[in-house]
Amino acid sequence: MGTWRKLFGPSKQEIWRQLSTEIEARYVEGGLWKGDKVQAIHGEWTVTLDTYAVSTGKTVIVFTRMRAPYVNPDGFRFTIYRKGVFSDLAKRFGMQDVEVGVEPFDRDFIIKGTDETKLRELFSSPTIRDLIAKQPEIHFEVKDDELYFAVPGVIKDVERLKLLYELFGETLDQLCRMGSAQREGPDVTM
Repeated sequence: MGTWRKLFGPSKQEIWRQLSTEIEARYVEGGLWKGDKVQAIHGEWTVTLDTYAVSTGKTVIVFTRMRAPYVNPDGFRFTIYRKGVFSDLAKRFGMQDVEVGVEPFDRDFIIKGTDETKLRELFSSPTIRDLIAKQPEIHFEVKDDELYFAVPGVIKDVERLKLLYELFGETLDQLCRMGSAQREGPDVTM
């Protein structure tokens, strides 16, 4: 075992290839100008896992993201993330935080969205709540008619990535049941 592998563990490429095999997805090598990605099919939707970088001037921050475009007939949007140190202060100044009526979920997460009734319906799913709670870091939302997850760093944990893929599938299915997604693939290529 090499020194690098001892220090940093398996590479992103190794882990993501393993993920591709385990969820029956396609591993796509990016080449010189594009990063590698994993593309998995859930029903009519393509779920894409990749990384992207943001320059802050002096440093570059790499993010892991997962996304799945879909047809969003009613324009329903949501954002969910773990509460932080300033969450209570922000709520006092008027930041939205919809409670779904389930502790400790309401205690641990901030939920924002365009329709409080639909937010409660979406997060009434124990499976979705459990999959969200299993993520140590999460920023999960509907962004420009795609289901979208992003966190800083490169996720190299196969089990965590499998849970994220499952979260995407469960959420897309629940959005369909609610009438906030259609069971037709969008005309988008990633």
